[in-house]
Amino acid sequence: MLVKDSADHIADRQELGTLVERQLVALERLAGGAVRPRITEDGESLLRNIAFIHDGTIRRVLDVANH
Repeated sequence: MLVKDSADHIADRQELGTLVERQLVALERLAGGAVRPRITEDGESLLRNIAFIHDGTIRRVLDVANH
């Protein structure tokens, strides 16, 4: 999410180094020498799991509120 939302502004952030170190993001060299962060398969998997957990939590809260 951090990479998708602010790919143009993240290049100097400490967070990027952490994401790369944990292999959740890779740096992709583009034609012309520019570098762009890209979410790896592990990063996508982590985001899917977080979304799944988040959705389940919201459903449980709504179920409790409606009963």
